[in-house]
Amino acid sequence: MKVSGFLLLVLVEVSSGSTSCDPGCDCRGDLKFTICSRALLSQPPSQVSAFTELLDLSDNLISVIPQHAFNSNRKLRVLLLQNNNISLVEDGSFAHLEFLQKLDLSWNRISGLTEGFSVGLTYLRELQLAHNQLASLNSRSFLHLDGLQKLNLTSNSIQTIHVRSFACMSTLRQLHLQDNQLTSLRSGTFSMLRALEVLNLAGNRIKEMDMAVFNPLTSMMLLDLAHNQLSSVCFKTFLNIHSYSSHILLQGNPWNCDCELQRVFRKLRSIQRLFLDDYYNLTCTEPPALRDHPLMEVETELCIAETVTVLIITVTVVTTVLAAMLMGERKRKKRKKGLHWTQQGDFSDESDF
Repeated sequence: MKVSGFLLLVLVEVSSGSTSCDPGCDCRGDLKFTICSRALLSQPPSQVSAFTELLDLSDNLISVIPQHAFNSNRKLRVLLLQNNNISLVEDGSFAHLEFLQKLDLSWNRISGLTEGFSVGLTYLRELQLAHNQLASLNSRSFLHLDGLQKLNLTSNSIQTIHVRSFACMSTLRQLHLQDNQLTSLRSGTFSMLRALEVLNLAGNRIKEMDMAVFNPLTSMMLLDLAHNQLSSVCFKTFLNIHSYSSHILLQGNPWNCDCELQRVFRKLRSIQRLFLDDYYNLTCTEPPALRDHPLMEVETELCIAETVTVLIITVTVVTTVLAAMLMGERKRKKRKKGLHWTQQGDFSDESDF
């Protein structure tokens, strides 16, 4: 009985892993899972097992990720660092995590990404950077993320995305940029993203888009442009989306419901590979008389009225021109007739002599 009790005690200690974990951490599954969430840690723990594949450091007080913080954790596949106070990730902090597939840095205070941030993350599949303080992206922000498939940049303060910022991400399938401060989309912004299937740009301040900005996106299935500042769109901007089937969301924009907008949407809806999923929810902001009216209810009568107006103006102009021409012809004939009688009068005077 004493031996059995001793073995049971050993088994309990091994299964809990408490002797191999930092204070406040919980190690499970033969030390493959190390949970240090809500442990009031101010820095990454130093005694994490080299066999750990999942390390949860969420909801702590960590402010800096030092350069050598994870050098002994080469087998990590998932690293969770969300809900800390991280403002600095030193260059090369993840350089030894060659098997890392998911990195969650959301809900922190990161304001910039250096080239050294992504060193060693060649095989990373998912990067979460939502709810940080990023203001711009450039060609070196994600330089080494060749295998990334999902990038979440939701709810930052991104105003500028330089050309080729995502150039290395040829395998990226999802890009989430909603709730930032983008005002325009320029050609080259999404170059090389031929595998991209989901592009979420909702909740920005986008007013204008270059005609060829979506041209590289040959695999796109969902484009979300809802709740931006678009008042009109160019037909060719969406026509340049060459994927087999694309769903486009556009509600919540301040549409100027003129006849040109109606023509654009009519043509877009006729393209079989494009689907305007929320077309029936689009409402007008301009002109003031049509504010909050559904676009689908006003567009037909609006264009009929515009067409009638154009026809009336055209008929009026043509009638005026014809009348002027007729009056001119009459005056010409009258002058010619008057000249004829004058000449005859002159001949009569000469015969009197």
